[in-house]
Amino acid sequence: MKLESYGFIGDTHTGALVGLNGSIDWLCLPRFDAPACFAALLGTEENGCWRIAPADQEATSKHRYRQDTMILETEFETKEGVVRVVDCMPPRGNFREVVRLVEGVKGEVAMEMKLIIRTDYGRTVPWVRHGDGGLLAIAGPDALVLRASVRTQGEGLTTVARFKVKAGERQTLVLSWHRSHETSPDPIDALRAVEHTEYFWREWAARCTYRGEWREQVVRSLLTLKALTYKLTGGIVAALTTSLPEEIGGVRNWDYRYCWLRDATFSLYSFMEAGYTEEASAWGDWLLRAVAGDPSQLQIMYGAAGERMLTEVELKHLAGYENSRPVRLGNAASEQFQLDVYGEVVDAMHLARNVGIRMGGDAWKLQRHLIDFVVRHWAEPDEGIWEIRGPRRHFTHSKVMAWVAMDRAVKAVEEYGFEGDLELWRDVRQRIFDDVCAKGFSEKHGAFTQYYGSDRLDASVLMIPLVGFLPATDPRVQGTVEAIQKHLMRDGLVYRYHPDASGDVDGLPPGEGAFLPCSFWLVDCLCLLDRRGEARKLFCHLMSLSNEIGLLAEEYNPHLKRMVGNFPQAFSHVGLVNSAQNLSEDFRPAEHRSAQTEEERDRQKPATAEASTGDESAAPGRRMEQ
Repeated sequence: MKLESYGFIGDTHTGALVGLNGSIDWLCLPRFDAPACFAALLGTEENGCWRIAPADQEATSKHRYRQDTMILETEFETKEGVVRVVDCMPPRGNFREVVRLVEGVKGEVAMEMKLIIRTDYGRTVPWVRHGDGGLLAIAGPDALVLRASVRTQGEGLTTVARFKVKAGERQTLVLSWHRSHETSPDPIDALRAVEHTEYFWREWAARCTYRGEWREQVVRSLLTLKALTYKLTGGIVAALTTSLPEEIGGVRNWDYRYCWLRDATFSLYSFMEAGYTEEASAWGDWLLRAVAGDPSQLQIMYGAAGERMLTEVELKHLAGYENSRPVRLGNAASEQFQLDVYGEVVDAMHLARNVGIRMGGDAWKLQRHLIDFVVRHWAEPDEGIWEIRGPRRHFTHSKVMAWVAMDRAVKAVEEYGFEGDLELWRDVRQRIFDDVCAKGFSEKHGAFTQYYGSDRLDASVLMIPLVGFLPATDPRVQGTVEAIQKHLMRDGLVYRYHPDASGDVDGLPPGEGAFLPCSFWLVDCLCLLDRRGEARKLFCHLMSLSNEIGLLAEEYNPHLKRMVGNFPQAFSHVGLVNSAQNLSEDFRPAEHRSAQTEEERDRQKPATAEASTGDESAAPGRRMEQ
């Protein structure tokens, strides 16, 4: 089934993908990066799924979310009538639950349910028995209880049900997870659980401060980001899935169920700009815990609770999404050195300061350690933003973000009065700036390039004006934008680097889709260049690539007209939110929107250097000082 056919439900602990055919094909329990009990997405239905749909194989269906919620409704139309399946995951307590309501809308529809539980990523058949007021399935550490208002029966290691629903009738099915050595959770009132879930999400969505033209799309993206946030720690995972390919049948299949510092930083800014300071504050606390320790051991990603060991392995028993192998767990990129992350973390803390989030006395100490590391190591090569699995290089984007770290450090001292070696930091900032301008710019292209001494273009350098390294009016920036439009755009979308040369860049077989976040960065750059007509046209095109309920994957293949890559992708939804803000009629430089008064700054200058970087510019994807 195409990714466009899936909806996403979640409870801020984990989430599930529900197909237009009424089948839940992906669900990891009890959290995002735990083993899946439904893994049909990466194999077959025998690897686990839960399907509720009309018996009529010719039924048609459509998805929609209840407004401003993560409650998904799938409506089926058959010759006999219309039926609706309502799916949600109540955000509550220590138990994980999937609630499914089957509602008769018109006529009388014969329904079928098939439940295939396979724990450990579709590999383990559980022991199933009746007990605890329902059907109990146990395998190793996991136990799931199905409580249903319809009669179920076992058929060949599968649980099935056949029933009819008339207009006005409703049947309920609830699947609850708990640890197998613990007592099963008490039964819940399914209807009340849906009501409480609806209230939770609508109350949260109502706090959004964005009132622009694309409010519906912005709120949907923010809801998606919230649902990808691990409530217990504040960590934000990059996507719900693992190993969805960047090219159908290809090998670029990675596990994205972890918290990338870079992606989470972008998400943080989207939350702050939309008024969600509580989420931003929780992310800041997660960050301090996750990266505590020697700055030389900073990782680019962590587990949802801050775990560091993300060993990469392959699952041989799964065929992969549309036979795209390998299926991977863990991510070896967690062991890479990516210099840009230091700048992004320091910048994120600066942004938190600009909106008045107090992060505690340890935050500045952490930043000092990170800044000192950049001072010592900025001139070293790294693997870069795209996690190149090849030789380390002097990537231009990495150096620019090292400059960001030093720039925000300087302004922390100049504007907020924090303690630091101002003279040294100014000197390093200037040395990095001169180095990038001398070695990262290609006279041949009239543009900044992927790495020093190369003529290869890379969309990551679109960040140069967005982080304030150079103003958009600088001829070198204008030339860079025009070169990327000319050489890295196909079918109106931006690729990370030239698609035909991707194998030369990272040592893997070539082939990937257009990278949606890069396309949103181009929107932002066009806004800065006052080419708002072009920016708006591209933005509307990008929004048209979402599925019918507003979800985006990591990439898009314009030739196949399909989403590719992991799904739903936080980075893509962050891009949508930030670009919508930039295109709003009240668009103005971010420093004017978030800058504090002198009185506010004085109140926040800590006696014991509290967190801030003190810059007046914006985070990636937002307009910077010119």
